Amino acid sequence: MDARYALNDPSKLLSPSLLIFRSLVEQNLQGMIDVAGGADRLRPHVKTHKMAELVKLSERMGVHKHKCATIAEAEMVAQAGGRDVLLAYQLVGPNIDRMARLIRAYPNTVFRSLSDHPDAARALSAGLGGIDQPHSVLIDLEVGMGRTGIQPGEAAEALAHLIQSLPNLKLDGLHAYDGHLQIPDPQERKEAAVPGIQKTLRLRETLQAQGLELPILVMGGTPTFPVHAESREPGVECSPGSCVLHDHGYGSKFPDLPFVPAAVLLSRVISNPRPGRICVDLGHKAVAADPQGPRIRVLNVPDATLGGQSEEHLVIESPEAHRFPPGSLVFSLPTHICPTSALHRRVYVIDNGDLVDEWEVTARDRCIGI
Repeated sequence: MDARYALNDPSKLLSPSLLIFRSLVEQNLQGMIDVAGGADRLRPHVKTHKMAELVKLSERMGVHKHKCATIAEAEMVAQAGGRDVLLAYQLVGPNIDRMARLIRAYPNTVFRSLSDHPDAARALSAGLGGIDQPHSVLIDLEVGMGRTGIQPGEAAEALAHLIQSLPNLKLDGLHAYDGHLQIPDPQERKEAAVPGIQKTLRLRETLQAQGLELPILVMGGTPTFPVHAESREPGVECSPGSCVLHDHGYGSKFPDLPFVPAAVLLSRVISNPRPGRICVDLGHKAVAADPQGPRIRVLNVPDATLGGQSEEHLVIESPEAHRFPPGSLVFSLPTHICPTSALHRRVYVIDNGDLVDEWEVTARDRCIGI
């Protein structure tokens, strides 16, 4: 068992549960600041953890800009004292009114959102009537992910001018997410990111020549974080997410990233059904079902291989299974931490081997108050 994940007295900890090792989180946050070249160049994605206490910790360490995926996450950031939050999602339907109420309810937080379509921009403008200051909007660019965004080019230029002309809105920058770049080799990953970066910069230069100001460029996610951190273009903000808690998936695929998994799943053996096999209480209600492949890396069962998993059970095969009678602790790293954290209402916070706190996963639901 890795000494970094030592527990002095786990007897009172329920299973399955998610443990957060505070010193490793702080280490990862400082590492993110170091890679970015300063806390002011960071806009971390809170979807990874969804915890107000981690927003507060980030703010104490000088990170005052945040990124999120839901209105609930945006509200969580505001409740935790976050000064600036980008909802990296185009607002449609009732979420437009929710954003208007969010802006009015938390006047000390700057809220921003994305747009990639003129109809959505017009609807947002109409739905934000009566707000005190224009709402900041970034154009979401499609740079290869194939999920959202508008292609850099004439249509994006027209959208920029439309947003700037609409009441209640203010054009504030560009958003370019290249999460499709999952290339293990760091040099190849860097080269693959270049075309998207060049398209984004060319569009900003064109719009600036047309008299529009775009002070913010929100770029990339976790795998391409070091690539965008190298940029010295004005206004670049890096928006990694997973690396604040990190996980086995990114840790094994991208060993060049200088982060340590800080979230560990605790489970207990509930049965020894036959020689070489144990069953633990770590079903798919407690760990993310994506991506394809092993959902965890077992830390303390030698030569473990994963068998069947159901809602509340996980079978593990090991030649050392006889060493783990019912009640034995089994620790594992989630392959994908972001959706795993959403499966837990509260997490145990560990420091120097001791349970020191419990943190609520505040924004695991789609609605908090607004």
